[in-house]
Amino acid sequence: MLKYKDSQKDDKTSSTLQHVELEKVNDDPTNIGRTNDEEVPTEEPLQQQDSITYRRPRREIRKHARFDDIVAYALPIANDDVPSTYTKAISNPDGVKWKEAMNEEMQSLHKNRSCELVTLPKGKKAIGCKWVYAKNEGFPGKNEIRYKDRLVAKGYAQKEGIDYNELDVKTAFLHGDLEEEIYMIQPDGSKVAGKENWVCKLTKSLYGLKQSPRQWYKRFDQFMKGQRYTRSRFDHCVYFQRLQKRTFIYLLLYVDDMLMASKSKAEIERLKTQLNLEFEMKDLGEAKKILGMEIWRDRAHDRVSLSQKQYLKKVLQQFGMNEHTKPVSTPLASHFKLSAQLSPSTNTEQEYMLQVSYSNVVGSLMYEMVCTRPDISQAVSIVSRYMHNPGKGHWQAVKWILRYIQKTVDVGLLFKQDNTLGKGVIGYVDFDYAGDLDKRRSTTGYAFTLAGGLISWKSTLQSTVALSTTEAEYMAVTEAVKEAIWLQGMVKTLELVQEHINVYCDSQSAIHLAKNQVYHARTKHIDARFHFVREIIDEEKICLQKIKTADNPADMMTKVVTATKFEHCLNLINILQV
Repeated sequence: MLKYKDSQKDDKTSSTLQHVELEKVNDDPTNIGRTNDEEVPTEEPLQQQDSITYRRPRREIRKHARFDDIVAYALPIANDDVPSTYTKAISNPDGVKWKEAMNEEMQSLHKNRSCELVTLPKGKKAIGCKWVYAKNEGFPGKNEIRYKDRLVAKGYAQKEGIDYNELDVKTAFLHGDLEEEIYMIQPDGSKVAGKENWVCKLTKSLYGLKQSPRQWYKRFDQFMKGQRYTRSRFDHCVYFQRLQKRTFIYLLLYVDDMLMASKSKAEIERLKTQLNLEFEMKDLGEAKKILGMEIWRDRAHDRVSLSQKQYLKKVLQQFGMNEHTKPVSTPLASHFKLSAQLSPSTNTEQEYMLQVSYSNVVGSLMYEMVCTRPDISQAVSIVSRYMHNPGKGHWQAVKWILRYIQKTVDVGLLFKQDNTLGKGVIGYVDFDYAGDLDKRRSTTGYAFTLAGGLISWKSTLQSTVALSTTEAEYMAVTEAVKEAIWLQGMVKTLELVQEHINVYCDSQSAIHLAKNQVYHARTKHIDARFHFVREIIDEEKICLQKIKTADNPADMMTKVVTATKFEHCLNLINILQV
């Protein structure tokens, strides 16, 4: 997270953060994809009106996700009034608006020369396609509802070596030139009269095709390099260009959503013009929301905050939480002893859990956790271990997390430009010894701050079983140092040069082990890859220092702590109500 200070006296040099996206694109997480109980979990099934459970097909008859018609996205939350098929869209009360959006999408494809209508050559097979619908509601009371349709190819029908050669990430990109010969049936509602049996020969990549990610990124990367932008070595979706007086302009790319930042508004406008000449863009103006994250700036006090208030409210509403739900003060409580032994052992328990949207809820919590809610990282890390076969005990823990979210929906990350900015990136690391009840593995937790707010965090099980607390902490330190090295390079790209990054640890023995190159018979069994931390510390790239356990905010990312300690950890790293 970067903090750009604005000067209200000079608009030409004031810093700004702009948000643009490709036209016909929806990346609002609240529109993508699809308890009221006491403090101590109960075993009784919830009543339907209070439940956050939904009927779903039995597992043994479910199709594999690769054969689903609907494109898979990161989030399971969907609006109830968004149609799932073409038939439902045109019969919807808003059918006229959906039809207009579909026509606009087809016009865009034709304008971009993405396909041409031909007869299907002999020996060729046409893949299917599907309309995907979404609404972008923006901020309540401020932005009008935008109806957005996306034509998606059913890419799972492609054959390797025939329709595509290289695979990349599964996220759909747009506008890349195709190198293969691909045919697609005409979409519903857009079939040409007299040529209903003809097919679309795709000349450019389309959402859903397996080569779309690579082709889109190759084209965008070539364009940015042609504009004399440099791509960061540490994150290939970050581009920057040096301007006069040691200032920069940055572009951050996520799929086809972009953020621009610079102290020069003129340079931002120039880049927007260049992009619009090459791609069909939608300028969303000053950045206020992206990917479900809300950006709030207090220029008078040089502060920036990130939160997911609207997304969280939709999640809570989707899963049946309301004002009558009893709130709790921590993401988990000490009475939860989660293990694989809590998985269903009887047919009755299995039937009950088949009606629970466990994976949907945990998926939503994961998205919250990776974006703006590091305070739930330890709890989400635990409940996500049992997604393959959750039981009632696991489900009660998930509901507990939702009750915590209900109380803290306004909590987010706060960044401020004060004396902490001069200290650069600061890291904290901690561990929990053998806390996993299934395999007795330890937990690693780390947190890195910049400008007083969190920019990187993690809570995860260690890959091997540690034989002592010192070994567990040593392994945790190694993971934190790896992240520190990457962050050091990343902030250097942004002209925030640090001679070294301070990483604070509350284990004196682990610090001695990391700094001491002398051979120890007691530690010869430790995997050699964990010892690379000694070389890094010896080169003085990372400075490992001791901190009191009471002042280590990473403590909350490794274990369940008391409400008082939890609140103290939040305050240390500015996870506050924003």
